[in-house]
Amino acid sequence: MKSRFLRDAFGWGAGLWFLGYMLGIMLFPFVPAAALGWAISPIGAAATLLVLAKRVQGPSFAYYLEIALIWTAMAAIFDYLFIVKALGSANYYKLDVYVYYALTFALPLAVGGWKMNKLKQPAQPPERKAL
Repeated sequence: MKSRFLRDAFGWGAGLWFLGYMLGIMLFPFVPAAALGWAISPIGAAATLLVLAKRVQGPSFAYYLEIALIWTAMAAIFDYLFIVKALGSANYYKLDVYVYYALTFALPLAVGGWKMNKLKQPAQPPERKAL
């Protein structure tokens, strides 16, 4: 259980952050800097939803809350270290970055809530068709 949590929290958190970082580097020559975050966000959100739906299998909503907290903290720390400090991007924090942090926090909660709700629903018997 502990190794699963470490993989889900730190492995997937770092991997998803790195995906966005690499997309930023690849798109930088083609997309204006002011629009870069908006261009990356749909791709990052789709990747995050895919990982949460297919790869993260938490036993409780609290598990997803912990994932959300760790992923958001990792994103903020890595952004500061590897974008603001390393690249000298002093005007990095704009609306697109705050939306990204909000999605990083909200998506695990939404998927976790959906999965926990799905588990609570009783199985429905198949519908009978009239003859």
